[in-house]
Amino acid sequence: DSARNGFSFKGIKDYLECYRSGKLTPSQVAKNIIAMLEDCDKSTPPLRAIVQWDQEQIMLMAEASTTRYRNKCTLSCLDGIPVCLKEEFKVVPYHHRVGTVYLGTQPETEDATVAKKLRQAGAIIIGVSNMHELGTGTTGCNPNRYHKIPRNPYNPNHFTGGSSSGSAAAVAAGLCPVAIGTDGGGSVRIPASFCGVVGLKGTFGRISCHGSLPLSYSTVSVGPICTSVADAAIVYSILAEPDLLYPYGLKQPKATLSDMCAPDLKGLKLGVDWTFFKACDAEVLSACEKAVKHLQSLGASVVEVSLPEVEEARVAHVVCILSEMRDFLQPDFNKHFHEMNLETRASLALASQFTALDYIKANRQRTRSMRFLQEIFSTVNCILTPAVPCTAPRIYESDLLTGSSDMSFTVRAMRFMQLGNFTGIPGLVVPIGYSTAGLPISLQVMAKWWDEAVLLRIGLKLEQFRDQTKKPSIYYDILA
Repeated sequence: DSARNGFSFKGIKDYLECYRSGKLTPSQVAKNIIAMLEDCDKSTPPLRAIVQWDQEQIMLMAEASTTRYRNKCTLSCLDGIPVCLKEEFKVVPYHHRVGTVYLGTQPETEDATVAKKLRQAGAIIIGVSNMHELGTGTTGCNPNRYHKIPRNPYNPNHFTGGSSSGSAAAVAAGLCPVAIGTDGGGSVRIPASFCGVVGLKGTFGRISCHGSLPLSYSTVSVGPICTSVADAAIVYSILAEPDLLYPYGLKQPKATLSDMCAPDLKGLKLGVDWTFFKACDAEVLSACEKAVKHLQSLGASVVEVSLPEVEEARVAHVVCILSEMRDFLQPDFNKHFHEMNLETRASLALASQFTALDYIKANRQRTRSMRFLQEIFSTVNCILTPAVPCTAPRIYESDLLTGSSDMSFTVRAMRFMQLGNFTGIPGLVVPIGYSTAGLPISLQVMAKWWDEAVLLRIGLKLEQFRDQTKKPSIYYDILA
């Protein structure tokens, strides 16, 4: 932990200090959150980060946690910590709507594995967060009646990014220090970047997806969105382990945080493909290049690498994720077509043009891309890229009514994200600065399969690069 001048987000440590010193109890914190959630809904424009919450449920979890602190028998360092989960997860007793108006007509009676684990750790689930309808986009724009458009806490006239839009907005706005999202094409990392917080996409299979809607079974990973790298590490260490109900992650090696707190980065080799790296806005490039120099100053060496067939991998990822979503959503497409947002219809209609041959070829490309990465990771510890080539786009009046469909933006936003989803390697995005308009800019670190520990080690050092943290224009200080 490094003491900061000026504004800093409240993280897990701040909550624990309040609870352990007796300054506040989880019950008092829960009351503050309920007041803030009511305020969010009334504000102009409404924040729309948390779309379903229940005062009674929040207070029950908080009171149980307060009792545990009183009796000095807390369950974990997440005990009493407010968290939210993307609406893609089943969370009792909320509706599992997944951003739609037609799914989840009845309240859920069974938790997703991650929700169960968070409860077992003593966390206070403050509700489920907004998301792009069926996770099909990168803006977070969802005009339907249950959701509406979540606002970027740094500038409410801009998008949060998607599809884990509400999760990132909730963390950046101070409603909770921890949120859980899913990432099939940057859906944790894009909103975390746009909202100026930390986002971790675990290795494919590392954190159980059981109990989330299986939209794309070969590209989606689960991960935390937090105010700091240390908090992401805590949540990761609690959620990352095999789950018998989720076969993809059964053979994983044990999750560790080895060397995470090493004093420097000596001996680490950071791979950069400069041609790939530079395909972003000038402001983003300038900040990211300086951040790379900062990592070098801590003893890491930068090694030029060449990422082969990036364009082929990009197209193949789109073929895979859209084909799998289209396959899973075939009944919905036939039965609920007119209840879907226009953008979702367009994406699924596009997906129906892919053939079995396209899907097979795309998976052959996956094998090639994974082999290339194996070779690259035998020479470097990680690959660095900007997180997103641009800052959060603005919201137009028409978006509020009909939604937004901008394929060129979607393609651009996913540029540095797709490799991680396509090949299953883990990725971490860390805020490193702001544009002249005051919007957050982030750098991404990717590592070989199961090596989240090196991401977190580098991430901790990256956080020190940002000389100040700007306070979001929408921010609730729950501990005040």
